[in-house]
Amino acid sequence: MSTLTQAAPSATNSAVQNPPHARRRTGRIVIVMLALLCTSIAAAPFLFAVTTSFKLRMNSMDGTVIPWLQYEPTLESWNQELGLGRDTTLKHLKNSALISLGACALATTLGTLAGYGLARFKYGIGNKNLVSWFLSQRFLPPIATVIPFVLFFRDLGMIDTLHGMIIVNTTFTLPFAVLIMRDYFADFPAELREAALVDGASEFTTFWRIALPLAAPALVAAAIICFAFAWNEYLFASVLTNRDWKPYPMMVAGTDSVRGIDFGFVSTRLLIAVTLPVVLSLFVQRFIVRGLTFGAVKG
Repeated sequence: MSTLTQAAPSATNSAVQNPPHARRRTGRIVIVMLALLCTSIAAAPFLFAVTTSFKLRMNSMDGTVIPWLQYEPTLESWNQELGLGRDTTLKHLKNSALISLGACALATTLGTLAGYGLARFKYGIGNKNLVSWFLSQRFLPPIATVIPFVLFFRDLGMIDTLHGMIIVNTTFTLPFAVLIMRDYFADFPAELREAALVDGASEFTTFWRIALPLAAPALVAAAIICFAFAWNEYLFASVLTNRDWKPYPMMVAGTDSVRGIDFGFVSTRLLIAVTLPVVLSLFVQRFIVRGLTFGAVKG
């Protein structure tokens, strides 16, 4: 009896010393600290790029980050890129925009049709096999297909052409669009489709007037992801273009001279290159989140 009497106050004291809300608060603090750590690691390269873009070449690797206190900022790299080299910069930015928009539009269109077909119809070889095949395209090393693309495009006269770059970028961004749209349409309420079919609508009318408008969040998410990957593509551009249709990432990679790499100039071009995708993502981020998380939680 005395043992039970002694154990009861001990349990009560333990509960008082470690209340549930204190443990939850500690857990939240740990999560916030981990989030800040991950954010700092992710933001470090951009902080380096911003500070380096305002430094002289001789100070680009000295590790200073606070302007006017640790180093004297300068606009030399920005003037060189947006002033003297403005025409070249605008030309390559235009090339990247046209290639990325073309690949984005084509991949999203084909991916939407393929995603709807995979979600609504059954195929003899198995829908899972088709989905796995699309997914496997992202595991295939792009370098393994460079030589076939070069030979194929050379015979068709598509080296250093806009439509050639659009096709090759569409090839490697299409799996994203197919998988995103397929997952969305697979979780789409079947009752809406069946009601439209009962009312006399064809399969295409059901897709065009009912499923596609409601799939806008997934459509935007797929389009932005395809655009970002096409915008950042460098490997195929380096071997399939030589003068007229070089995208902007090739300018970023080609920032060197007989004296070595000018890191201030590289940082300036890097910041220009990431600006457009970041701005687009900020404007449509709510659609991206809705499109990528649709169906993730089911009641």
